[in-house]
Amino acid sequence: MIQTTVPRLVIAAPSSGSGKSTLTTGLMAALSEEYTVQGFKAGPDYIDPTYHTAATGHPSHNLDTWMLPHDRVKQSFVSATQGADIALIEGVMGLYDGYDALTERGSTAELAKLINAPVVLVLDVRAMARSAGAIAQGLRDFDPDLNVCGVICNRVGSGTHAQWVTQAVESVGLPVLGCLPREAELHIPERHLGLHTAIEREAEVRAFINRAAELVRQYIDLERLWDVARQAGTVQAAPVEPAQRMHDANRVRVAVAYDEAFCFYYHANFEYLRAAGADVVFFSPMRDTALPPDIAGVYLGGGYPELYAAQLTQNTSMMNALGAAIQQNMPVYAECGGLMVLTESITDTDGTRHEMLGVVPGHTVMRDRVRLGYREVTTTQDTVILPAGESVRGHEFHYSEWVGRDDTQPAPYTVHRRNSEDTWPEGIMRGNVLASYIHLHFGANPRIAPHFVEQCRTWQQSVVV
Repeated sequence: MIQTTVPRLVIAAPSSGSGKSTLTTGLMAALSEEYTVQGFKAGPDYIDPTYHTAATGHPSHNLDTWMLPHDRVKQSFVSATQGADIALIEGVMGLYDGYDALTERGSTAELAKLINAPVVLVLDVRAMARSAGAIAQGLRDFDPDLNVCGVICNRVGSGTHAQWVTQAVESVGLPVLGCLPREAELHIPERHLGLHTAIEREAEVRAFINRAAELVRQYIDLERLWDVARQAGTVQAAPVEPAQRMHDANRVRVAVAYDEAFCFYYHANFEYLRAAGADVVFFSPMRDTALPPDIAGVYLGGGYPELYAAQLTQNTSMMNALGAAIQQNMPVYAECGGLMVLTESITDTDGTRHEMLGVVPGHTVMRDRVRLGYREVTTTQDTVILPAGESVRGHEFHYSEWVGRDDTQPAPYTVHRRNSEDTWPEGIMRGNVLASYIHLHFGANPRIAPHFVEQCRTWQQSVVV
């Protein structure tokens, strides 16, 4: 067994929009000036981890207790915290919000108990005073097994306001670790898929992180925060599977699209690929003129291709290179944004149509309604990531619609409707290309990475022969 006793905190809130992303990022940046901080994000979010990574200098990891088996969540946490001085885990939505309304499955609360972590609540108190105490007490007492250890009051209007909300919260037996003032400009800008990612506007992001850290240092009692973090207990997990030991000739190179248009990835997926025998090499579909040399597979993740569709279309050399690789039957795995760029065109939010690769029949069109939620899928045929009959859990989140698809072709996935026997088809498998709107965490099924790497290896050997 492997274990960790690293001090840790889960930063949670009653609901989304309370300011926990800003506060968590500021805490990470402030503490990183003296300590090694490891960041985590509860749930399937892609954007918040980019801010964690920018604030700490270390890749942030997703911990999702619905998508992943619990032993894999603990394994990921214990492995990632080796060498860290403190771990900060940003919650998802409200403290008890998760897969359904009657259980804690997939919630921040479930994760906090799984990794034996104390919880600090972030309360948006801008329109309340004594009620802050009632909310804090309710969140603490709703689950007596949860270790809620402190409160940070956010968006406080004045010194008197800070005094009142502090008195209210501490009257129910919870310490207030700080009161952050209202600062209208201190927030991550939003767009249709949530927040701007940290890799899009480097100067603005750095200014935001610096300001958040400055406010944390000024208004948060970091010494008391450390006292709470040290209350964390031991977490044990099974040892991480060792990376495959193989001769360099047996390893394969997998190209991963990574830039502003393609940035929705679970960092752990790269680690699973490496452990399975792949050397992960990154490329930019927006800027590079060719794919990396000597590759045997391509991974096109999600992101914002609709915002950068003009740049993608204008990079004809890269589009031709991707098309040529697919023509050669190279294994390609595409999720969401990757699917979009493989269709015939993308129509953006302004109604402008941009020609794409045309590998997948149909077009993607931006809509004003989001389709999102956890998904459990079963493969109906052999694919580049799994053979037929395998099940895996994932997540879907997009505003685009895939229209004009070829419904006569059997879909590679069957999606199971929540709490129902109903199913629907999803995705397309054409040659060695698998494309779908479903985002998968490779830890949800340990056969994904080895299967994809083996498909890449088989293709490479066929080409060499």
